[in-house]
Amino acid sequence: MQLTDISPSIALTSLDGRYHAQTAALTEYLSEPALNRERMKVEAEWMILLANGFTGNGSKPVLDGVQPLNEAEQRYLRGIPERFGAEGIKRHAAYEAVTHHDVKAVEYYIDDELDQARTELGAATSLPDLKTLVHFACTSEDINNLAIARCVKNAVERIWLPAARSVADALEAMARRHRDLPLLSLTHGQPATPTTLGKELAVYVHRLDRQLSHIESQEYLGKFNGATGTFGAHVAARPDVGWIALSREFVANRIGLTWNPLTTQIESHDWQAELYGTISHTNRILHNLAVDVWMYISRGVFAQEPVKGATGSSTMPHKVNPIRFENAEANLELSCSLLDTLSATLVESRWQRDLTDSTTQRNIGAALGYSLLALNNLLGGLNSIHPNQVVIAQELDENWEVLGEPIQTAMRAAELAGRPGMDKPYEKVKELMRGRSISREDVERFIDSLSFDDATAARLKALTPAGYTGLAGTLVDYALADQALANHNQSDHNQSDYAAQ
Repeated sequence: MQLTDISPSIALTSLDGRYHAQTAALTEYLSEPALNRERMKVEAEWMILLANGFTGNGSKPVLDGVQPLNEAEQRYLRGIPERFGAEGIKRHAAYEAVTHHDVKAVEYYIDDELDQARTELGAATSLPDLKTLVHFACTSEDINNLAIARCVKNAVERIWLPAARSVADALEAMARRHRDLPLLSLTHGQPATPTTLGKELAVYVHRLDRQLSHIESQEYLGKFNGATGTFGAHVAARPDVGWIALSREFVANRIGLTWNPLTTQIESHDWQAELYGTISHTNRILHNLAVDVWMYISRGVFAQEPVKGATGSSTMPHKVNPIRFENAEANLELSCSLLDTLSATLVESRWQRDLTDSTTQRNIGAALGYSLLALNNLLGGLNSIHPNQVVIAQELDENWEVLGEPIQTAMRAAELAGRPGMDKPYEKVKELMRGRSISREDVERFIDSLSFDDATAARLKALTPAGYTGLAGTLVDYALADQALANHNQSDHNQSDYAAQ
């Protein structure tokens, strides 16, 4: 049996095979049928604008000889992409097999739909006679760039961003919950000034929030200006029409994108480079998180909750592997490699047009798919771990040498205040503590050997590694309150944008 003979076809990539259930939501926006559906939406809206005009041109047809479309006819045109299902996909594929041009196949598909209009709307409708309006004065890239931008915008805003926010929200909840849980820090892999688990998680929340805010305010640009961006065909057909104003109206108000007035045949893709660069940056923050949590699990700081019936190792029954974080780590790397390639290559095009961007953009779904898969794994992983407070407390109690920092800093302050015997504080503490195992008694004896005033000595002797966390808890409150305010403002901004559209 040849696997290629099996029907339905076996998926080549894991995103459409093993991981299909986790990435399928992106099919709605970044698959080939989704792109063709958006192309049909653009074509339909352009026909309606040409036939009915807009307020800026007196709401009259743009072209002579065209009667304004009534409400039923407009609904019929807008229904073409909504009816585009399994049968429509086959029909479009049959056209493309002949034309070898996907956008031309869309044009012929719409012509077919116009031929069927009288069945639904009656003999009086003029839609079958308006095939000339389909793709009027357009180059394929006029349709493509708008359709792709809408696909990407919807995929990011409706699928990827909510998933990323879910991870950030889970981290925020953990940061609040463990705000004051002391944790031994490791700098250069060595014991260092203690922190709290909440503060370390809040660092990631803060980092992620900055990038997600950039993505939430991302512009999605579109152009609609002909074969080389000059409106040449438009002016040749109707020199009296204000084509620049019409283009802006179409892109901004009918399609819902930011109008790009100056391009070659293609929209320059700078917005895509910006977006994919920021998502790639976000991926790398998440990668850092996955690696850190993996190492916390290895160290025993986090304990994993085993999944009933699951196997950690085929030969070692005791194991509970941090597979979700490993899966996330690998898929974030794959996503970054694709996003970085998209960012680097899409901003270049030979003179007025080449087709390198066409095949490249067909990988946007894969780039976001690997990231979405990683987000799902991170969320599942975060929800399956909890701090092992016994290990955390033991680590702290075994590393009293971390109190060398506050002691020598207090010595510096005492020396400046004129107390005797406080010279060379760093060197004295280093001699006592560096490379040695230090106990609480060692610390107390060292403090007693110095000429601290009673209050300072008492304060230092009351310190423990678990109690030496500075303002970590306050920083958690500060950072997460600031984030909550930013999220609220961004939500208001998004609602205002939605209302405007």
